[in-house]
Amino acid sequence: MNDLNMNLKPEGPKLSEKEFKLFKKWLKSHLEFGPVTVTFTKVDGSERIMECTTNSKLIPEVENKSSEPKKEKKKSDEAITVYDLQANGWRSFRWDSIKQVRFVL
Repeated sequence: MNDLNMNLKPEGPKLSEKEFKLFKKWLKSHLEFGPVTVTFTKVDGSERIMECTTNSKLIPEVENKSSEPKKEKKKSDEAITVYDLQANGWRSFRWDSIKQVRFVL
C-alpha cells in the first residue's frame, strides 16, 4: 500500500479557480472511495485532524439510514459534510481551511 500525502500550505502558491475546482472533485472522489485524513483549521482557529469518508459502506447503518427525516440544510459550496470515523458522526469543514490531505491506497 502507498501512503500519499498532499500539503496545502497557505504560504505556498495559491490555486487558480480551475485548479481549486479540480482539487475539490479529486478529494470528493477519494472520500467516496474510503477513509481520508484531513487536517484543517477550525473556525475558532484551532487545528483539527479528522479521519473521514462519504462511502456509505463505511458508515454505520444507524447513521446511514436514519428513521427520522432530516431538515433540509442549505447547500454550501464553501464546506463539505463528511462522516467522522473516530467521532462516529457527521461533521463538516470549509474547503479553504484544508491544510493537508492523507490517504492510503
